[in-house]
Amino acid sequence: MSIKSIAAKIFARKIYKQTLKWTEKPVETQQKVFKSLIENAKSTAFGKDHHFDQIKNFEDFQKRVPVRDYEDLKPYVEKVVKGESDILWKGKPLYFAKTSGTTSGAKFIPLTKESMPFHIEAARNAILHYIHETGNADFIDGKMIFLQGSPILTEKYGIKFGRLSGIVAHFVPKYLQENRMPSWETNCIEDWETKVNAIADETIKENMSVISGIPSWVQMYFERLQQKSGGKKIGEIFKNFNLFIYGGVNYEPYRAKFENMIGRKVDSIELFPASEGFFAYQDSQKEKGMLLLLKSGIFYEFIKADEFFNENAKVYTIGEVEVGVNYVLIISTNAGLWRYNIGDTIQFTSLAPHRVIVSGRIKHYISAFGEHVIANEVENAMKEAVNSTNIVINEFTVAPQITPASGLPYHEWLIEFEKEPEDMEIFAETIDNSMRKQNIYYDDLITGNVLRKVVITKVSKNGFQDYMKSQGKLGGQNKLPRLSNNRDIADNLK
Repeated sequence: MSIKSIAAKIFARKIYKQTLKWTEKPVETQQKVFKSLIENAKSTAFGKDHHFDQIKNFEDFQKRVPVRDYEDLKPYVEKVVKGESDILWKGKPLYFAKTSGTTSGAKFIPLTKESMPFHIEAARNAILHYIHETGNADFIDGKMIFLQGSPILTEKYGIKFGRLSGIVAHFVPKYLQENRMPSWETNCIEDWETKVNAIADETIKENMSVISGIPSWVQMYFERLQQKSGGKKIGEIFKNFNLFIYGGVNYEPYRAKFENMIGRKVDSIELFPASEGFFAYQDSQKEKGMLLLLKSGIFYEFIKADEFFNENAKVYTIGEVEVGVNYVLIISTNAGLWRYNIGDTIQFTSLAPHRVIVSGRIKHYISAFGEHVIANEVENAMKEAVNSTNIVINEFTVAPQITPASGLPYHEWLIEFEKEPEDMEIFAETIDNSMRKQNIYYDDLITGNVLRKVVITKVSKNGFQDYMKSQGKLGGQNKLPRLSNNRDIADNLK
């Protein structure tokens, strides 16, 4: 065991003990965060507009500050982008993370000197919790790869602009720099296909122990490695690869394909990062869900997803949430986002400590007939079908077919198979039964002959990659919506 891995275990124990302190006092921890946020933003333009100096408690905050999405906050953001100070948060942000919006084009999310450290600490602490629980720290001595966007940044009015993953690349700790891959030059390649090819060339003979990235794009990297190695398993190429770190999408639909490509099972750590904040990470290999980070400069509110579009929907704080309920996540942060709807829905898997799973997007659902199917439900159904039929998939998405050429409407599952089921009807039946068990509204529509059972449509090899490329969203932080309430994606794929 190396000195570096011994030091990592000691540090991991320290971080674990620090985490225990705030997880045992969730309400008190969040109250302290709330008070700090209000106090620090009193003199900002936003704070003055919303009378932060008169806010004494959460009820005052709720009365003065409405829940917002990016479009609502945009007038303030535009002032900051133009170089104005003390608008959403004191001073100017260090960075703007540029993301692609669905309705507003490019979005610019501020990152401040107060918020930036938490992005780095959370990723680090996720690994340290893994080390503390498993005792495995040998991977520290191997090479680590983080598939991410280009670290090249632009600057305007003293603020740097770039993709979040590219910004984070500038904060890799010195003790990891010598282990980190790919090279800076390769990481700066903008074209994703060229970049993945270069990464494969650069890493194929290295001692890779940790691989991190969005599963769909890591899969593309693995495929390139196999092409270049004559079809070897990833576990043969990287004999010491034993830890996969991922975020952005649910890993379960990809797990069977990954384990087949790797040739063995590897441990994994799930993260819940976003440009708006690093919200949670998997703190245990034994428990379901990710630890919600309550002491990271973010104050959380929760609105039940099935009530979200109701006027005056009830808002819950951390002491009022329940396990298994689908909540829309609302955040206020030390980067100057106030009662901001990030669009994600979550469910709590435990309350001591508070662990969550990402259940979907409030805008990504199917409710063409009032069924309100969410991402977590279709991913669970796919997982059940894959496990019971021994198939392998590359990617999938779901859309409603409201006006079929004949017969009743249905939900269409568009799937790129690596290994097809022997009986497609049984496979479809398994998915449909799972959906009916999970969603009473969907079950009622099937029972009442409003909908017929799911229809499976096969997507050609690399069909999803080709679609993402056609949309200018190949690689990086871009993710394919798991389901849609329209047929924009489905018709493009077909």
